Formats: sequence, C-alpha cells, structure tokens
Amino acid sequence: MTVSGQLGEFLRARRARLRPEDVGLAALPGRRRVTGLRREELAHLAGVSVSYYTRLEQGQSVNASDAVLDALAGALRLDGHERAHLRDLASQRPRPLRRPPVERVNALTRGLVRSLGTVPALVLGRRTDVLAWNALGHALLAGHLDRTAPERPADRPNIARMLFLDPHCRELYVDWERKARGVVANLRLVAGRHPEDALLASLVGELSVKCPEFVAMWRDHRVNPCAGATYRLRHPLVGELTVTQQALLPPHSPEQSVLVVTTEEGSSSEDTLTLLGRFTATD
Repeated sequence: MTVSGQLGEFLRARRARLRPEDVGLAALPGRRRVTGLRREELAHLAGVSVSYYTRLEQGQSVNASDAVLDALAGALRLDGHERAHLRDLASQRPRPLRRPPVERVNALTRGLVRSLGTVPALVLGRRTDVLAWNALGHALLAGHLDRTAPERPADRPNIARMLFLDPHCRELYVDWERKARGVVANLRLVAGRHPEDALLASLVGELSVKCPEFVAMWRDHRVNPCAGATYRLRHPLVGELTVTQQALLPPHSPEQSVLVVTTEEGSSSEDTLTLLGRFTATD
C-alpha cells in the first residue's frame, strides 16, 4: 500500500462513518450509492473543491496544507488521535521499508517491572512485542508460553499475533472482539508514524493472510492508543476475574509501554489474582 493509498483509505473510511444528517446537511436528491457522506458533501463541509478532494482521496494530490487538513478533520469530526493520524499520513513521503534495530528494555524499566511483584506487568514494544514481563504478568496473560521467551528477540511473543492466532488468548478475553479492536487501532497509529517499519509491515501481512477478522478490523481504519481499559478474563487456572489494563509510557523509552494490570480493591477479582500469585510462587 502506497503512502497516498493509506491517506485515501483513511479518508474514505471516515467519510463512510458519517451521514448527512449527522453533520447538519440535507441529503442530496437521488438514490444514495455510497455508505456515509458523498465526496461532494464532504468537500462542501471542508470548503474545498470537489475535484481537489477527489484527487486527494485518490492519491493524485500531495502537500495538502495544514488549513486543508484542519478543515477536513473538522468536517469528518475527527478526535485528537485521528487528527494526528491524518497529519502523519499526509506528511509521509515514499520511503523503502527497512528493518529497525532490536528493541531493548531500559534497566530502569526492567527494574520497575520486577519490583511490581504482586501486580501483573509487561513491557511492550511499539509493535506489541513482549520485551519483558514479571512472573504474575506471564501467569495471567500467557502462562502456556515459555516464560523466558522475551529474553530472545527471535522468540518474543507478540500481543497482536497472540490475540488473533493463539486459541488461549482468544479464550482468555470474554469480550475478545473489543480487546482485538483496541490492539488493531493502536497498530494503525503506529503504522502511521512508522510507515517504513519492515517488521510492522510483516506482522500486518501475516495477520492479514491468516485471519479474516484482522483484515476486517484493519480496513476499518480506527485509530486509538491502548491507554487503559477494563476487561473480563476467563483464566484457565483460577477462573473469571475483572482487570484494568493501563499502559504507562516510560520517559526514557517513549515508544515502549509498561502494561500494568490491576483489580478493584476488596473485590473477588483481587482475591482471584492473589490466588494466581500463590500458584505462581509455588511454581
């Protein structure tokens, strides 16, 4: 997919999300052949010519000004993350894919994760590779995998790959689809910032070939960082519990995140997590 193709796909996906009545327009006469706004309706809202917007969506025009991008973002009712993604896509220039260097965990981050002994924690790279985890984080989210795998770059588990291709992870999340959509939306943001990342392109290609559900979510072009959310888990060893996953950004490694998993104080889920911790300590 070319840079201009990514921009066009994003604009079409967001245009399809809106109806004329959503933005205060009277529907144009005649049978509607498209889902959502027509090009001419969006061009009218953004104050640009239909021909210019059509060229932009078809990848035949580049160097859109900040004013035009702001107008399109307003017309499409984009949120802050979507606006940033639009600018990322519009500012890209064709560059060859390259293999990035191996991601490494800063000693301070590793020490933080290790110190959270009673709280599940993981360090994730920008492509959702698991760079490190503590014993409870491993036991809660991937106890069926080799605990030492993150120490070997070639064997590192990947959260996106696990969610779509690993039956254990599909069963772990009661609302698997919501979790999967959140991970895909985050990958979209990363892809907009790093279009030259060959490893990310390879991951997206692999999931696209092996999982139709990933293809559908990727085409939706939702963008959102994995900041924090609450999920119901169905753990094979200790049963069901509700957890909150929060992504913390270490200042010395801004493209990595520390995923911390907590439970409500005094809840049955807290007791369940404590029980898992006891099993982990015994092992």
